[in-house]
Amino acid sequence: MKTPIEFSEKQIAIINAAEKLFAEKGFDGSSVRDIAQEAEVNVAMISYYFGSKEKLMEAVFEKRTGDIRIKVENLLLDSSISHLQKVNILIDDYVDKFIHQQEFHKIMMREQMINKHNSVAELIHELKKRNLEAIRTLLSEGQKSGEFKKNIDVVLMMTTMVGTVSQMISSQYFYRKVNNLEHMDEMEFQKHMKKKLSAHLKNLFKQLITNE
Repeated sequence: MKTPIEFSEKQIAIINAAEKLFAEKGFDGSSVRDIAQEAEVNVAMISYYFGSKEKLMEAVFEKRTGDIRIKVENLLLDSSISHLQKVNILIDDYVDKFIHQQEFHKIMMREQMINKHNSVAELIHELKKRNLEAIRTLLSEGQKSGEFKKNIDVVLMMTTMVGTVSQMISSQYFYRKVNNLEHMDEMEFQKHMKKKLSAHLKNLFKQLITNE
């Protein structure tokens, strides 16, 4: 099992600055000098810590995704809850990450659409593969116990979850308007959106995967 990397405070400041600019301008549109200025450090410090812009992008991915495998492995070891409850915990975790890491997911969406940089494309491919394997393992355990159906298309499940949350995030201001939620402040609305998304996906997945 790969242990998540622990970054220093200065490294985190640089990673956060890079994430912000990669989300706003894309990988090509963000220079190392821009990132250094945003992080209020000198260019040499970025080279010292990360070596290159590609390695800095890798660090952004590591910071945002390093705990996924550990979370799933801990869930698999927990015999006190059902397999459906474990799936529900992962749904909550995914929705929470998506809502609170919107800049990172902008990077994901942007880079997948242009499909240009081999190094970044490989990072995205590995992240999606890791998520898929985690869900597949969890579902497999539920299938062995008879809790879940035998024929589950895991890729379509993940596509449904990613697509649903992505669409909600990208159209959140429309959603707020048509549901008369404009009186809510940003934090209150984010909590509301998380609750609605989680409940919707849990209900949907229960219908899709369980034998109930």
